[in-house]
Amino acid sequence: MKRAATRDPASARGAVKHAGAKLCARNVSVSFVSRGRATDAVAGVDLTMADGEFVAIVGPSGSGKSTFLMALDGLIPLSGGSIEIDGQEIDGPGPDRAVVFQDASLLPWRTVMANITYGLELAGRPRSDREEVGQRLIELAGLKGFESFYPRQLSGGMQQRVNIARALAADPEVLLLDEPFSGLDAQTRETMQVELLKIWDERKKTAVFVTHQIDEAVYLADRVVAFSARPARIVAEWQIPFPRPRPLDLKQSDDVRDIEREIWQVVRGQTT
Repeated sequence: MKRAATRDPASARGAVKHAGAKLCARNVSVSFVSRGRATDAVAGVDLTMADGEFVAIVGPSGSGKSTFLMALDGLIPLSGGSIEIDGQEIDGPGPDRAVVFQDASLLPWRTVMANITYGLELAGRPRSDREEVGQRLIELAGLKGFESFYPRQLSGGMQQRVNIARALAADPEVLLLDEPFSGLDAQTRETMQVELLKIWDERKKTAVFVTHQIDEAVYLADRVVAFSARPARIVAEWQIPFPRPRPLDLKQSDDVRDIEREIWQVVRGQTT
């Protein structure tokens, strides 16, 4: 099987100007000021993604991965650079992006259906439309039969399925996932990885997935990007060559483990 190609970030910068990109981050920098002191969290990140591409971001703890993701959503202002979706520069949150956080943060007084369709309700969509969209996503997320359940009646994995379905309800152009499975046990986490790929394959959303788990990144993504220690810069990229759909036992193959070791060596080099 063909090995993944590692790219130096300098060679990747030419792709930033690629016409027709779905998402384009150019020289993105983020700094915070506290008590008169500036802290650089992200410094000059260039990332271009094609429509429907799945990119995973790995790197040391505290390297700025989640900060960069929140900048993509428009929740954190940029100190420098720009971010474009379909060629339009963003300057804040918008319906073309949706975030799936680590914590499902479901509204406890609302049912599965009501949680999934909450954003549509706020947008003033008619009830019949909301329920039609909600039912499609419930079936897609493997939640059929749980429409009337409340979050307290669901497992952690099922709550995250609701969380993902809620994010997809507004039909965003870009799906941003911030370690959505970090709070799950190992077995449930692997199940959710399979379920996420099923949902992603159905919807083909452009997806940015932040994770500390290198095996998770390689299994899920078309491309894995490694961030440096803070302030975050891209230090390497890998195109993942495995065809889809990907069975879970692919993780046990020597080819996958070779790529994981290669990525780990880069990430480990950023922590020392």
